[in-house]
Amino acid sequence: MRRHPRAVSRRGLLSGALGSAALLAAGGSLAGCGTEAATQTEQGCVSEDLSGSEKKLIFSNWPQYMDVDEADESKRPTLDAFQTQTGIQVTYTEDVNDNNEFFGKVQNQLAACQATERDLFVLTDWMAARMIRLGWIQKLDAAKLPNVQANLLSSLKGRSFDPENRIAIPWQSGLAGLAYNGSVTKEIRSVDELLTRPDLKGKVTALSEMRDTMGLLLQANGHDPANFTEAQFDDALAKLKRAVDSGQIRRFTGNDYAPELAKGDIAACVGWSGDIVQLGFENDKVKFVVPDSGVMLFSDNLLVPNKATHRANAEALIDYYYQPAVAAKLAAYVNYICPVQGAQAEMEKIDPELAANPLIFPDESMLAKSKVFMALNEQQEKTYETKYQQVIGA
Repeated sequence: MRRHPRAVSRRGLLSGALGSAALLAAGGSLAGCGTEAATQTEQGCVSEDLSGSEKKLIFSNWPQYMDVDEADESKRPTLDAFQTQTGIQVTYTEDVNDNNEFFGKVQNQLAACQATERDLFVLTDWMAARMIRLGWIQKLDAAKLPNVQANLLSSLKGRSFDPENRIAIPWQSGLAGLAYNGSVTKEIRSVDELLTRPDLKGKVTALSEMRDTMGLLLQANGHDPANFTEAQFDDALAKLKRAVDSGQIRRFTGNDYAPELAKGDIAACVGWSGDIVQLGFENDKVKFVVPDSGVMLFSDNLLVPNKATHRANAEALIDYYYQPAVAAKLAAYVNYICPVQGAQAEMEKIDPELAANPLIFPDESMLAKSKVFMALNEQQEKTYETKYQQVIGA
């Protein structure tokens, strides 16, 4: 089984806290785009579907987010099989390197109800929610997604930005929680320990992604990150500021915390499950922790933009990847949380070790402790990000 390090952050705002601050300073809001003039409606921006006569599909994804053949990395087994089975020719590109960067590539076209030259792309929850809020994403036909309807994990159904599961379909998911290196520190079990334990002072990092770090702090304070008030946010932020001011937190990071944790340069952190799965293959002292207060669940979502002309072809691909056997093959390569019920049993046939990994197939008790961060409107996004960047020193 191939183990590969992740090349990019699928969660970061640009490449870290500095990038986020630069965006806020330059645009006045996160991308300077969430204006009424940019908003579209389903009635005002009508898309024509040519799938009946054109058996093709343009699919943009993140790097290393599709299974490849180890003997010939130009081959993508599950995607190749889809093309063979359906006759739909897929132009597959790995041109999503960052949520905001990709937003910049397509925002002018989508704001003007113009084609992006893409039928399907993958973006993280918060960016998916923003594009849905702007009216830039097509609704899917539930009747053409029987596998999605049957097999989508219950914990990923009914999300606030897509309550009917008809706009953003999870490609892969992951958890934001705590992690530590048992070679240099004892076990850590809570957010409060991370932020206050004397032996960890100066040896802790947290994530520059506001939704993950603040989601965990909201939970630790007994609040619901899926439904919170500004006062509750401020309360959690004050706790974070105390940890920053005391020197408990060394810095805020994107994925770059991973090698430091592996080497023991930092002892503990706020981190992502996908990173810890990868590190654990090399060092079994590196552990992911689900605090009793809960973890944050995020997804990278399949989206069909306005003016994409092959929606039915995209629906066929989406539903294909919700077959448990196909989902298991994909998960065996990417090592993220598989959003498809039934895939764990199929993974047993491929790699029993991966099938038993709770960071790829979480049990119900772990999922019950997970929350998806509340969908924000434009003003909330600007307010909360600005406050957060001020505290983390971006």
